[in-house]
Amino acid sequence: MHDDGRYDDPRVTGSASDPVSRETEYPGWRPSGASPNPSDPRGEAPPPDAPWPRGGEGSPGRDGSDAGARPVNASPDARVIPIRRNTSASARFEPAPSYQPVPDPRPPADTPAGPYEPATAEAAYVSRETPTREEDDPPLAMEAMRAVQILNPSGEVTMPRPERTRVMCVANQKGGVGKTTTTVNLAVALALHGNRVLVVDLDPQGNASTGLNVPHHTGVPDVYDCLINSVPLEDVAQAVEGIPNLWCVPATIDLAGAEIELVSVVARESRLARAIAAYPGHFDYVFIDCPPSLGLLTVNALVAAQEVLIPIQCEYYALEGLNQLINNINLVRQHLNPRLEVSTILLTMYDRRTRLADAVEQDVRNHFGDKVLQAVIPRNVRVSEAPSYGQSVMTYDPGSRGATSYFEAAQEIAERGVKEPVGRNA
Repeated sequence: MHDDGRYDDPRVTGSASDPVSRETEYPGWRPSGASPNPSDPRGEAPPPDAPWPRGGEGSPGRDGSDAGARPVNASPDARVIPIRRNTSASARFEPAPSYQPVPDPRPPADTPAGPYEPATAEAAYVSRETPTREEDDPPLAMEAMRAVQILNPSGEVTMPRPERTRVMCVANQKGGVGKTTTTVNLAVALALHGNRVLVVDLDPQGNASTGLNVPHHTGVPDVYDCLINSVPLEDVAQAVEGIPNLWCVPATIDLAGAEIELVSVVARESRLARAIAAYPGHFDYVFIDCPPSLGLLTVNALVAAQEVLIPIQCEYYALEGLNQLINNINLVRQHLNPRLEVSTILLTMYDRRTRLADAVEQDVRNHFGDKVLQAVIPRNVRVSEAPSYGQSVMTYDPGSRGATSYFEAAQEIAERGVKEPVGRNA
């Protein structure tokens, strides 16, 4: 036998003239004239009385059925001559794998209608961008709803008014923590919801006056005249345009020299307290915006106030000077204003992407407890853009995250004032 692609073994093919090509050998193939019996290698039909050779599983019987088993009375001498194959050649010509169709996960057409359940976990995946039932409203619609809630166009009193005037000093000797921004936005939020609010700008930079669009150039009566020349506060207070129930006492650059001039004035620490007490009108809230220092201007604000609101930036430097501020507040309480207390802590410029912000928040809450507001002011570009248009973020973009956060802080302050009334600013 020689390997030229043909089998010339007469025991396999029956004769040398009937060659079998190895390329044509595949399951189910047989030479012409061969018996349909796959177990007969000679290609001849067996005689009627010959025992049927035992084939593999599923081999057909003599009658064409799928009996596939040797008869019980078959002769034991019957043997099957196996076909010798060229293994090297057949390894190169293996039959292609049978195609297995992918099952359809959907139920058959005659299945009763019911909830469709995917067959695999991958099919059950739901995109996180798919809105839930609670978020069916488009983002613009939700923003418009927040804007209407914050602006309160009906003018109703939606935030509770305190029984007595609350004088709050917004102080922190650390600069850039959001004192002026907090003062302006809290005042506007409370005024929009039915409270009478007065803002006293005690910072020579005059940023609170800028944020409320109140003129504070040289020559305008300001808080300097009240401290040095004893001008009544009602003569320098200006109504804020577009915001009902809100007034502002502006600050000019003249206030920068007030600390030097107050050194020789009698009762220099209580000049602002007497000016606020002499105001003939009634206010629900008086916010005093302090400069970033612990000089005589800040001391005047601490003596005039009953509560201290401390905005704290969620960074380490803001915490470093907080201890000195608390010590100064304690000194003022002991010697000048025994009613003074730290009532409110507000976390500002909170960045949820950093671990530092979380660490600062946990430290402040662990130290001050319930004095820290649940509302946290995040970093928001709208809050920084609003002063350039002479507005607060409450009116510049009432649907923004910054406006919503300040609205929640103002509402929380108003609710605390009803539960814990403070004394009059006598």
